[in-house]
Amino acid sequence: MSDYTGCSLQGETMLRTIHFDHPAWTPVFVGFLPACWMKYGDELDDVLLAHPRLFPNHHRPARREPPVLDGLLAAGRVKDCWGCVWENLHPGIIGQVVEHPLADWGAWDSWTPPDPLRDNLLGPRDWDRTAREIREKKVRGDFSMDFILPHGFHFLLMCDLRGFENVMIDMIEPPPEFDRLIDVMLRFDSAVADKFIELGTEFMGLAEDLGHQTGLPISLELWRKYVKPAYEVTAGKARDRGIPVFLHSDGHILPIIPELIETGVTVINPQLRPNGLQGLKDAVEGRMTICLDLDRQLYPFAKPGELAELVRQAHDTLGMPEGGLIFNLEISEDIPLANMHELFGAIETVCNLPDPETTGHASVGA
Repeated sequence: MSDYTGCSLQGETMLRTIHFDHPAWTPVFVGFLPACWMKYGDELDDVLLAHPRLFPNHHRPARREPPVLDGLLAAGRVKDCWGCVWENLHPGIIGQVVEHPLADWGAWDSWTPPDPLRDNLLGPRDWDRTAREIREKKVRGDFSMDFILPHGFHFLLMCDLRGFENVMIDMIEPPPEFDRLIDVMLRFDSAVADKFIELGTEFMGLAEDLGHQTGLPISLELWRKYVKPAYEVTAGKARDRGIPVFLHSDGHILPIIPELIETGVTVINPQLRPNGLQGLKDAVEGRMTICLDLDRQLYPFAKPGELAELVRQAHDTLGMPEGGLIFNLEISEDIPLANMHELFGAIETVCNLPDPETTGHASVGA
């Protein structure tokens, strides 16, 4: 790809990275959980202001308001559109499902699935707002993911609806209701994907944790039978229209990376620790971009110098002048401020992030 007419500097850098067309720097996404801001407040502002190349548009607020926590981030219980009950004991970090509406198949006849064109996870869909956000990004020339479905939209949703152990049994001895449930979920996924494509999404985002720490929770054969179809009706629709697809997935996912590439995933967001740098390099082989989730399990406990070395090693192993590498940093409350400083400083240097004054304070990521 060589025509970046209408792109912002951020958009051009992202597209060059994805298309292996020699970006000026390695893009970086940084996300702070609300719990992190709740713990550190002004001290976290100090960290961001000390790293202007990574946070070129950050300003200290005149008055700090506490984060507004609602939905899955608020303490307490809430029921989603599928009937799953979530409980959160730690405000600022998402909780987990504690009540599974289809734990007993006897509930099938009285269970009502959501409407894909009316129901979002915790409320009604606002398609006008979605269309406006997509249009505004195009006007700005930015390039970032439109997450079309909630995190855990298929495999994890099965587990939320039925319970993990029940799903494991269902896949080995599937009752009629399990096949019907899969069909309901696939029709839901497909309808939402169609709508986002109709509205003009330029970068489809998906998110679902498909691996455990050292392997897949199910065999590759079962994954192909029960999980891959969800990616064929979402990523596959984007692939057929030339729309890049981003997938976040925690855990060990090396065995299914070729399958994901086949369905249309363009950018994979895997964790470093469960997959290994060399494992990821061998699995991808330049066929897709890696948006690397560095090592959140190391961040809180790293000794001085370890995080800087981690960044250098990751970039040396996976980075190429042509592109194909993005860094993703998720920052929680368990990370000491000194470790944040080291991590962010290494990222600024190794990723060749620009001086914000020379780029008009362009975003360095999505």
